Amino acid sequence: MADRKEVSGQPNTAVSAFDPPQRPKRNKFAFAYAILASMASILLGYDIGVMSGAGLYIQKDLKISDVKLEVLMGILNIYSLIGTAVAGRTSDWIGRRYTIVVAAAIFFAGALFMGFAPNYAFLMVGRFVAGIGVGFACVIAPVYTAEVSPASSRGFLTSFPEVFINAGTIPLFFSHI
Repeated sequence: MADRKEVSGQPNTAVSAFDPPQRPKRNKFAFAYAILASMASILLGYDIGVMSGAGLYIQKDLKISDVKLEVLMGILNIYSLIGTAVAGRTSDWIGRRYTIVVAAAIFFAGALFMGFAPNYAFLMVGRFVAGIGVGFACVIAPVYTAEVSPASSRGFLTSFPEVFINAGTIPLFFSHI
């Protein structure tokens, strides 16, 4: 039995030759970087969630009309256009990582303005500053994630910013119930 080298005239081939190719291991550093960069996208979700619950209190405290409240809630998207327009040039100038830091600092400054706003005008200035920070974050987080991700997991990791926007929004909606 040991002398049989062929069956039906064909040489023996290893079974491993027919196995599918091995997938490359996931890069843990790229995964961690993608999570950290995508946390900048939580800013947008967090802002949407907080403002949806705070709108009634803001209207009552500042004695503003429904129209002013609607403008206050929706203006962030328009202000973030300015941030998205400037973010690409800024990231080319100072780098992606530092642009994420700048986005967080701008958003933090906007949150301080909004938190200490004594009237509607200061609240709109805070929304303007926060909108620029959100625009920066929404542009740079996916770009940075794509740059640090290996090709085998780039699609998976670049979806994190969208997931993190929802992760910032959903818990706050449940907290307002």
